[in-house]
Formats: sequence, structure tokens, C-alpha cells
Amino acid sequence: MNNLNKITHIIESELEEFNKIFRQSIKSKIGIVDLITRYLLKQKGKKIRPILVLLSSKISGGINERSYRGAGLVELLHTATLVHDDVVDNAETRRYFPSINAIWKNKVAVLMGDYLLARGLMLAVDNKDYDFLEVITQTVKRMSEGELLQINKTRKLDNDEETYFKIISDKTASLISTCCEIGARASTDDNKKIEALKNFGENLGIAFQIRDDILDFVGKIKIIGKPLGGDIREKKLTLPIIHALRNSNNAEAEKILKSIKSGGKKLIIKDVIEFVKKYEGITYSEEVAKNYAQKAIQSLDIFNPSEAKDSLIHLVEFVINRKN
Repeated sequence: MNNLNKITHIIESELEEFNKIFRQSIKSKIGIVDLITRYLLKQKGKKIRPILVLLSSKISGGINERSYRGAGLVELLHTATLVHDDVVDNAETRRYFPSINAIWKNKVAVLMGDYLLARGLMLAVDNKDYDFLEVITQTVKRMSEGELLQINKTRKLDNDEETYFKIISDKTASLISTCCEIGARASTDDNKKIEALKNFGENLGIAFQIRDDILDFVGKIKIIGKPLGGDIREKKLTLPIIHALRNSNNAEAEKILKSIKSGGKKLIIKDVIEFVKKYEGITYSEEVAKNYAQKAIQSLDIFNPSEAKDSLIHLVEFVINRKN
């Protein structure tokens, strides 16, 4: 049993049901829209977000129709943001497939992202899941603010640790937290359970993003499917490099920042990675990620032992140890 199967085996049939509902929810009578949605469905991701919704529902009282709608809503929002991100980043590929913008150009990709977001909101409106709408609109706001703050910081190249956590909390953790909150809301009115799962998701999301940022320095190209140092090329200062810059001498820090600012041929990724390792940016970040993972697990203390609880704990371990 691989790591993800260890997490999802208790909701196997529910995931199949979710996939059916999700495929149905993004269908369109407009030819080009249907063509693109079918293309998107071929790109099988890990489905971490729907898994979180369903497991959070299961631990809170049981999976029901609202759980499936909540899972559909977050997956539609997540897919919409990926389509829009590829336009912003000018990305050519997504999960080894050519991106929507690479095939159909930016205008179609932006509109397609809007369509997916609208479908998600309609799913909630049609079924009067107004509490989901309240949660998700706040999330979209946070994700947009996080993205804009990051763009601003890449221009100035003056990111510090506090700002880094603000960015990843809004950009990444907000949606993972929302998955857990919506999953809980689908099956309970108990505010303590809802709050516990919301906190679980927030801490898990931060650990997830730090791990992602570590992999940019130490991942294996074949496994992560992209060259190392992508964040550096994009002038994103993540936790490993922020820590290294703070702990190095001024001359070295200035030299590295100048190299990142200039980009192009003057930027030697290998040198930046060596600099980060020298000043223990990786070790420090791994420790911080583990602390957030531990906080996530502690958030589940209010729940009785169960298979769903075990699966959520395994998911934290999967996130913290992942190689891609």
C-alpha cells in the first residue's frame, strides 16, 4: 500500500462518488468549454483537497451529500487558481501536460478559470450551502492578497520571515484550512470540531508549503518534474534562503541578492543552493515545517481515536516527507 493509499483506503468508494459528481459539475453545452474541461480531467492530480474535505467530514460525523458538494467546490476553486496561476507565471506545462494557456492562449485560460470558479459558486448557491460561500469568498480574498503581496516582494526582493509566513498562510494554507472547515461544516454544527479542523488545515498548509520550498533546493529533478531553483529564478525569497541571508555576513548576503536580482546568466543556481546549505537554511526550514506538522496533529486531540483520525495524521506525515 503506497503512502496515499494508506490515507485514502477508508474513503475509496466516497472518492469514486466524488469523481463522478465532479465530472458532472464541470460539464458544459459550449463545445470549447467542454473540450477544455475534459482535457483538465485527464490531468490526474493527487486530489489532496477533496480528500481533506471527505476525511474532515468523516471524523466530524460522517460523509453526506453536502460533503461531496463541499469537495467539488474546493476542487473547482483550486483548479481555477491553477489555470490562472499558469497565465500569471507564463507556464508552459502543468503536471507534464501542456498548460491551458500554452494550447488555447491567455484569454481563453483566464476565462476558463473564471468559468470554473463560477461553477463552484453555483454548486453552493443552487444547494443553498451559504455557509460554504461565506468561507470560500474569504479564502479567495486571502489567496489573491497573498499572491499580490508575493509579487510586490519579488519586485523589491526584501522579504523577511514574518512576510513569508503571511504570504504562505494566505496563498496556500487558507485553501487547505478551508477544505477542512467545509468538510467539518458539512457534517456537524459543533464549533469546537469546526475550529479544530480549521486549525489543523492551516498548520498543515504551512508545513506543506515550507516542504515545497525546501524541495526547490534539494529535490531530485526527475521526481519533482522541474529544475531546481525555480523559486530563485522567479526572485521568490522563501524560508531556506531568508534564514541563510539572515545568518550570513553582509558581504555574502549582498552578493547573493545581487546575483538573484540580475538573473539570467549571472545567476548561478548552484551557488545559491550551496549558500543556503552552508547557512543551514534547509535544516532550519525542516525543523519549522515539523513544528507546524506537530501543531496540526495536536489540533486533532479533541477527536476520539478512529480510522479517519489516523488517515489525517498519515496525511500530515505524507506532506512532511514527500519528495515531490
